Amino acid sequence: MEQTGRNGALTGLKVIDLSRVLGGPFAGQILGDHGADVIKVEPPAGDETRHWGPPFQEDGTASYFLGLNRNKRGIALDLRQMAGREVLMTLLQDADVLLENFKTGTMEKWGLGYDDVLSKSFPRLIHCRVTGFGADGPMGGLPGYDAILQAMGGIMSVNGSDAGGPTRVGLPVVDMVTGLNAALAVMLALQHRQISGRGQFVEAALFDSALSLLHPHAANYALSGRLPKRSGNDHPNIAPYSVYQTGTRPIYLAVGNDRQFARLCQTIGAEALIEDERFAGNGARLQNRDALRAALESCLVAFDGSELANRLIRAGVPAGPVLNIEEALSHPHTEHRGMRVEIDGYQGLGAPARLSETQATYRHKPPAFGQHTEEVLRALGYGEDDIRRLRQSGAAPMGPQA
Repeated sequence: MEQTGRNGALTGLKVIDLSRVLGGPFAGQILGDHGADVIKVEPPAGDETRHWGPPFQEDGTASYFLGLNRNKRGIALDLRQMAGREVLMTLLQDADVLLENFKTGTMEKWGLGYDDVLSKSFPRLIHCRVTGFGADGPMGGLPGYDAILQAMGGIMSVNGSDAGGPTRVGLPVVDMVTGLNAALAVMLALQHRQISGRGQFVEAALFDSALSLLHPHAANYALSGRLPKRSGNDHPNIAPYSVYQTGTRPIYLAVGNDRQFARLCQTIGAEALIEDERFAGNGARLQNRDALRAALESCLVAFDGSELANRLIRAGVPAGPVLNIEEALSHPHTEHRGMRVEIDGYQGLGAPARLSETQATYRHKPPAFGQHTEEVLRALGYGEDDIRRLRQSGAAPMGPQA
């Protein structure tokens, strides 16, 4: 899907994205997908994720970077130099949002703190910071990493099986949710600015985001005082609600009531299970989970998993085949929903939020290092001699530097 024609909801918004790695860049990409002009400012060494491969594209950029940085113009500045910071201040003159995830205190050290400098120089600016633990408290200012926050935030304690022990979720869920929270915080601040005319400082911390994901386990613990146990693919409160093997591929069944259970049994020719006292109601099915699995899988072995899952979900029984990445991305409904994006050889995932009047648009593939530096500098009023001096001093480097 390549789409360039319609304006997004954030068209006219200018975002300066100083962030690297995942949470911040993901937030910037969300804003860019919905029309914002996002200028990604990389340090002389580049965003670390340019090197997080293989795989790499022909110019040596890793797929990790490509997945988080489309719809951005890329420039390079050395903010350790006064000349680089002067360019940043010029960029901020008409910017709406500053997005960064530097270690707490870095912006202040550079004379770019929100309270002392930015809020006074740019009163309408929304300064969004992505952090690990926030600025204060027992762990304030410490760096955050997705896997560490999955561990510290309780997520690993409820993921996996008793046999295998606590398990990291197989994608950077804390980083990604923090990016979503950062984008949401920016939207809230924009709405407040619409009313008040003032910007503000907003923050999204990985620690907070990790804890926010603990439903229903935190709610269960608050009410019962009992710690949840790891249950693998099984639901702790419902059966059958797990992965089950068929004659071909495994499928996931999420049977939430007696009506769905009866329809499942009728579809697979296991009507006798409906009258079996061991499975009469969810409580009984949960108590006899192992026997239920054996009974169901003895029937499921006669079916093709994909075909059966399709029959079941169309009959009102929640079911789906367990697909690998290639299968999920090539599914006809993935194409129908526009969840694959192609821009001049670049491939990525589409924006999941759909608006009827202001659709997401895919205008720019992820930039090469410093690709738009001169374009942006000229638009800011820098002459050729100014640009040459910035290049020669390294304040606006031409290529990645170690």
